[in-house]
Amino acid sequence: MNATKPSWFSHSALALGFAFLYLPMLILIIYSFNESRLVTVWSGFSLKWYGELFRDQQMIDAAKVSLQIAFMTACASVVLGTMAAMVMTRFRQFPGKAMFSALMTAPLVMPEVITGLSILLLFVAMGQTFGLFQERGVTTIWIAHVTFCVAFVTVVISSRMSELDRSLEEAAMDLGANRVKVFFLITLPIIAPALASGWLLAFTLSLDDLVISSFVSGPSSTTLPMKVFSSVRMGVSPKINALATLMIAIVSIAAFLGWWLMAREEKQRQRDMQLALQQGG
Repeated sequence: MNATKPSWFSHSALALGFAFLYLPMLILIIYSFNESRLVTVWSGFSLKWYGELFRDQQMIDAAKVSLQIAFMTACASVVLGTMAAMVMTRFRQFPGKAMFSALMTAPLVMPEVITGLSILLLFVAMGQTFGLFQERGVTTIWIAHVTFCVAFVTVVISSRMSELDRSLEEAAMDLGANRVKVFFLITLPIIAPALASGWLLAFTLSLDDLVISSFVSGPSSTTLPMKVFSSVRMGVSPKINALATLMIAIVSIAAFLGWWLMAREEKQRQRDMQLALQQGG
């Protein structure tokens, strides 16, 4: 059966979808090189707002805090999400497994205001009872971000693990490998693309969060979204356009590198499987 050729409607819908998603970003990038102080009036090409941005020490400090928290959140979320995915997909039925799965994915549908308020109340209660987290800062933001990011990472990794051919793991165990060795030598390389996707997703979610950070942050731990939000309340500065352009560039480069590494690993895995089949035949 011949494949149906895409119609003009399909091309138009695709073009409108991409325009809806990326045209505002393109306009923002163009106006980041605007010489005028007014963000909606073009008066000439200039790089001065990038210079103003790098001279804004408060903005630079907020970016450093956000990147630090996002990196730690992504790493912790991948570790915890992998453990949760193993429980959800590899363990047999045990009392409370359905409840465990529901609680792991609950932050996906929980409003961020409720999540932030509940975590704040937890920190207050722990401070009054055990003397912990009395001064909120980077640590409290990190814990709060891991709380909601791990749910997204768990869904990504568990979906990949549920599709994994378990005969490979069983064959390795038949050859004498224990479960720990099977996980690190067989399972982990196969689910590596899902781990990378979950890491990038958690990094982006943490870097972008404003609501939850506002609840659990302290005076010395202002994140970049909080700084930007406080700045635009007094009027949008062209420095914000320059900052957004740099963030888009960084995220795009990271996404491209992640895609390239995953594609290379997948090609290498396919070559290894073909070589193993040829040697076995």
